[in-house]
Amino acid sequence: MRIFVTGASGWIGSALVPELIDAGHRVVGLARSDASAAALTAAGAETVRGTLDDLGVLAGAAAASDGVIHLAFKHDIAFSGDFEGAADADRRAVDALGDALAGTDRPFVLASGFAGLKPGQVATERDVPTADGSPVSRRAATAAAVLGLASRGVRSSVVRLSPTCHGDGDKGFMAALVATARAKGVSGYVGEGTNRWPAVHRLDAARLFRLAVEQAPAGTVLHGVAEEGVAIRDVAEVIGRHLDVPVTSVAPKAAAEHFAWLGGFLRLDAPASNALTRELLDWRPTGPGLLEDLDKGHYFRTTATTS
Repeated sequence: MRIFVTGASGWIGSALVPELIDAGHRVVGLARSDASAAALTAAGAETVRGTLDDLGVLAGAAAASDGVIHLAFKHDIAFSGDFEGAADADRRAVDALGDALAGTDRPFVLASGFAGLKPGQVATERDVPTADGSPVSRRAATAAAVLGLASRGVRSSVVRLSPTCHGDGDKGFMAALVATARAKGVSGYVGEGTNRWPAVHRLDAARLFRLAVEQAPAGTVLHGVAEEGVAIRDVAEVIGRHLDVPVTSVAPKAAAEHFAWLGGFLRLDAPASNALTRELLDWRPTGPGLLEDLDKGHYFRTTATTS
């Protein structure tokens, strides 16, 4: 298959590209910079220059492909406070990609998240997010739109990714939590720290996206979850041990001040199951768990130790 991938040079995309090529597929990656284009070329992929705002470029690349995997999201503006703007840009991109694939029976796989599912309960692939009009729920609405493409002749599927997709080189939530602990001199968690996050290793996530584009039936929801739920306090304890700083509770009302943008996320209790995904696609995560990965030490490297 000739597969068009947005976010192909990103955290998951850079693992997915070799996963697809090794499976015999041709990859065309969206590149918004010279550096991204060079990385994709070096990995053996073709490139299309453009951004998520170049809707004509997206539609053209999708129409010329045998399938699409949409990983890109404007995380930079989302984490700086404009999640609504990022979600709206994503919806426009998804609509352009979906329209280009309508009536072709070709696969379209979307990366999404767990926002809006049942807090404090183990979410399954059958659970539908709550639509409350919030900026975060807009992304869930985009996922619903992709699933709806099944009625328009698209083999659409959605992969709900764990909030932490970890591994060596991660610059996401875990890296931010380590940086906060280093800067504050304490490794913190909110309240009792018993709230749980599902987790998945980056290489396992990449393999799931490959299986989805190859096999997932139209209208399928998949869970990119290797571990159902890891307690945030356990994460904080590993970080504290590696940085040799105290591990402490941060009161919920002080979370935003202590953790900045990360504070709201750290209060979430969002365990999730992968049982249906494993059964449908025979996906078997093999990477290290989150705590084991943290214990490998790569999250704690500094410029001085890696130069």
